[in-house]
Amino acid sequence: MDVDAFLTSVEKLLAIPSTAERPEELRRALDFVLGYIGSAFTVEHFTSNGRPSALVYAGAARPERFRVILNGHLDVVPAAPEQFAPRRESGRLYARGAQDMKVSALVMADVFRAVAGRLPYAVGLQLVTDEEVGGYDGTAHQLGLGVAGDFIVIGEQSDLCLVTESKGMAVVDLRAEGRSAHSAYQWFGDNAAVKLWRTLDRVIAAYPIAAEEVWRTTVNVSRVTTPNTARNQVPDRAEAWLDFRFTPEDGDFNGRTREELAAHLSKFCEPGVTPIVVQADPPHYADPSNPDVRALQEAARRQGYSGDFLRKHGAADGRFYYQRGMEAVIFGVTGAGQHGPDEYVDIASIASYHRALVEFLENL
Repeated sequence: MDVDAFLTSVEKLLAIPSTAERPEELRRALDFVLGYIGSAFTVEHFTSNGRPSALVYAGAARPERFRVILNGHLDVVPAAPEQFAPRRESGRLYARGAQDMKVSALVMADVFRAVAGRLPYAVGLQLVTDEEVGGYDGTAHQLGLGVAGDFIVIGEQSDLCLVTESKGMAVVDLRAEGRSAHSAYQWFGDNAAVKLWRTLDRVIAAYPIAAEEVWRTTVNVSRVTTPNTARNQVPDRAEAWLDFRFTPEDGDFNGRTREELAAHLSKFCEPGVTPIVVQADPPHYADPSNPDVRALQEAARRQGYSGDFLRKHGAADGRFYYQRGMEAVIFGVTGAGQHGPDEYVDIASIASYHRALVEFLENL
């Protein structure tokens, strides 16, 4: 791998402000990576809700099932303009998307370009532009149209370790109804906000706010509102936004339908408070004893990294493969500052990551 040439290319990719509200920049980032790969491969283009994605492979026809899929997302979260002006400093490359995850995605494209045409099995490169806003129009959309694989490597940041577990996510609204009245004569009313607070107390008692890293189900209360515009009025409505992150082991959440989740959460609710499950996504799990997982771990270790198995508290596109019985792991470069003002990738990890992927694919 020519690291200097790669850095020149990846800096051009990092300079593209490919955020969700800029669909033309999402397309430009995708076209840039496809142009980097060249014309020797078949490219399938997909669009869902205006968001583009692509699937690249050798040969004229898509195989029924890929032996390996390399998955990378090219969208990033918003940032100040200066973060789209990449800079190198003290062995680091700073930019929005450096760690999450344009560098890993372009390394995957470089690896694919180098080896896909000579491997004795089918490998696909899946490029999506919506992971930061849920992944439904990229990875999930492609899988819904029949794309499948035996083993998937997702290039999210991991310090060349393997993420084999990620939490699921449930987005819930709590809606309370009461009766309005003058606050001086509150016995004529029924305070919806108080009902909501009492419900929140029970929910938080069951799922305490985490003060340190812990592998259990957590809840975040991100918003509490009433429609009141006057202090001297008992609110007749109130709403709270909840964000649950749950482990694969939590049977109250994992594998439950939205209706079943709502029934479970109703146990914590005061009369007049209703839980509305807006979104429910499963966790992600890959068997650490799977031979492909072990082979990738050994490839990382031969580059001098631990290749340890990790758990992630955030959701990622691995959950879509897990839903369909496909083994997926997160495996990416080293860096820090994800979504922050000082996001960076360790430049020294780029070549190691490239070598580990090549070795894994060639020895599979």
